[in-house]
Amino acid sequence: MPHLTSTTAGATGTGVRTALGIPGYAHPLVAPAQWAELTRPGTPLDWVVLDVAAGPGTRPDPHCLEAAGRLRAAGVRVLGHLDLTYGARAFAELLSDAHRHLDWYGVDGFLLDRCPTERTALPEVRRATTTLRAISDTAHIVLGHGRHPHPGYAENADQLVTFSGPWSDYRWSQAAEWTADYPPDRFCHFVHGVPRGHLDEALRIARWQGAATIYFTDRTDRDGRVDPWESMPGYWDDIVSRVGTGVSE
Repeated sequence: MPHLTSTTAGATGTGVRTALGIPGYAHPLVAPAQWAELTRPGTPLDWVVLDVAAGPGTRPDPHCLEAAGRLRAAGVRVLGHLDLTYGARAFAELLSDAHRHLDWYGVDGFLLDRCPTERTALPEVRRATTTLRAISDTAHIVLGHGRHPHPGYAENADQLVTFSGPWSDYRWSQAAEWTADYPPDRFCHFVHGVPRGHLDEALRIARWQGAATIYFTDRTDRDGRVDPWESMPGYWDDIVSRVGTGVSE
């Protein structure tokens, strides 16, 4: 059944405020205005994912260097994108990408995308997160499962993405009962295809299920043909004003 927290706008029942986690916009050269908007004072951001080229790329990208620098100067946490490919990614490749993210862009942590959910994959994911903390002891680590994993994963990361998908599924979704043992700031929800008129309902669902980091957009994946996260939602100012304070249209 859903994990009930609070219906108070902007805050969960524990007093942890809802914030935005940005899964990763298009390249800053393609979408400079969107990246600039993220540095707007008062925007309620938890973190922003930097995905240069399905990871850090093969050489430092000057546009991404500038974007990451501006975010950090604005006090925004930047996470490097690492693709686990559901456990199929070679450990050495993952570690190499992590080092490049750190050396080139000075990231504050990592989003481990396409993270497996099964109990059998837990030891390898634990090995990855332990190594990432060894090379960056302050790294903020988010496991991008996209659905509820085995509860053991919660002990190996700062946050888990327990929903990533369309509004048509999210509005009927439920939280796994074990998530009630953790505070809302441990969970993230990414939802695409959310109509403007359903923003408040989507925020209520996140609070009921105990997810303090969210990203909602009216963009869709067009049946899997496009990335729904690469463009800023058409109602960006609306969601910023609902989630945070000090920003209005």
